[in-house]
Amino acid sequence: MDDKKKKEQKIEDIKNAGVAGAAYETVQLYGTAAKQHYGAYTGQDNEMGEKFVKGLKQISKENVNPDYEYQNIHQQAGFSAEVKDVARTNAEKIINGDSTRKIRTDDLGSVNDPLYDTVTIDAKGNVIDGSGAQMKFLGASENDPTGDGNAARALEKLQSKKFQKYLDADAKIDVPSDQYDKIIQEANDKIESLSKQLENQKHAGNAEQVKRIQERIDKLEKIKKNLRKSTVSSDEAVFARLHPGLSTVIDVAKVSHRAGVQTAETSAIIGGSVSIVKNLVSVCKGEEEPEEAIKNVAKDTATTATVGYGTGFAGTALKGAMQNSGSEYIRELSKTNIPGTVVAVTVSATKTLSRYFKGEIDGVECLETLGEQGTGMISSAMFAVIGQAVIPVPIVGGLIGGMVGYAISSATYGILTESLKEAELAKDEREQIEQICNEHIKMIREYRAEMEKIINEYLIDSMEVFRDSFSGIKNALALGDVDWAIESANTITESFGGQAAFSNMDDFNKKMLASTTFKL
Repeated sequence: MDDKKKKEQKIEDIKNAGVAGAAYETVQLYGTAAKQHYGAYTGQDNEMGEKFVKGLKQISKENVNPDYEYQNIHQQAGFSAEVKDVARTNAEKIINGDSTRKIRTDDLGSVNDPLYDTVTIDAKGNVIDGSGAQMKFLGASENDPTGDGNAARALEKLQSKKFQKYLDADAKIDVPSDQYDKIIQEANDKIESLSKQLENQKHAGNAEQVKRIQERIDKLEKIKKNLRKSTVSSDEAVFARLHPGLSTVIDVAKVSHRAGVQTAETSAIIGGSVSIVKNLVSVCKGEEEPEEAIKNVAKDTATTATVGYGTGFAGTALKGAMQNSGSEYIRELSKTNIPGTVVAVTVSATKTLSRYFKGEIDGVECLETLGEQGTGMISSAMFAVIGQAVIPVPIVGGLIGGMVGYAISSATYGILTESLKEAELAKDEREQIEQICNEHIKMIREYRAEMEKIINEYLIDSMEVFRDSFSGIKNALALGDVDWAIESANTITESFGGQAAFSNMDDFNKKMLASTTFKL
């Protein structure tokens, strides 16, 4: 590789380290939010050492009577809705910096609480007065597959004597997000109709009827006042009951997408800034025209934004899984920038290996570069945490820490590798030293030739596999498709007779959340 390409590669790697560093705070924040969904699925928060009465996985395994399948599924879906609503609400609280948390009364030890399904607790775990709420997923009927009458039936049930105790306790009532507006409209229509009847009875002087109608109107007004829109729809509740794993993946993906968008914006600034300086120098030196420089800046900005999105998206999903892992060691690792750095390392390594497969660099240089990138990126993960602690400014501390970590580690690695290559400088020394040095040079050359031979013989028949696999990894990262990236990487493993540790993100999460250990 010539000096220009080496310089460009170095800039690219430092930029990726900067992206990973800048993404640290975002990945930590959104990863903690994503952890809420992993806990909702498994039914336990390993980080806090808490086990819930029910998780989505357990609810999905509850018995169903074949004669009452529709009713059973929808009843159990109500429990799934509670679990998902708590996870979604708390994830949003975490993202917004709210220290309070929503919790099911079952998980507070009050199983089948007569008044409340959920309450809100403060940072010290104390229940906040007036925060109690009931969740009512009502109105679904097997005879009404379109659900047109769901809201009307739900309102009728809410007016029944069975639900009077919730109104008396002034409990908030959470209803499916898709039913809320329709229930409110149904209530308004009934109030309007009853108001007309009320006026007629007043004119007729029928005091008993006036009192009865007014009570019905007051009850409807109370229901409207206490009604709240849940974060979960009717269809989402049923889907969570039937497909808890996929439902969880969708929620994690939504949180990860938000993190990806945020890191993409920051990364675009990083990539654009670096590119502006680089191309401005090239223009001043007459190496490129201004029009070409503008195109390069736009291209570099977009490329870095894509890397940033992948770092934020995949890093968040991985951070959440690691944070709820049954392994204390993995939970501790989740507090570093390892989750985000994994993506950055993959991007840099993919580019290096692609250049090797194209014949642009030889096998030894490929391994040397991969070693430098690996040590540099892992170091950047550690320094990103230090940088954030020393410079507690959102993004800036992690960004600088990541870059410094990469630079220091790369410089150290460079000194070690250059010590092998500088043996030739000793040729100017005395004959004895020169002879020793020549022997070392001979050994290094033989070692290099042997490595080249081994690498080429080992890989020559599988170049197409590597090209396709790394092309898939690169495209998967660009699209934020974690499963595709894993599938592409597994192709290499399986081609050489190995067995993949996991086949997709869901499989990976299961292994991470399991109490048993596994080797990658």
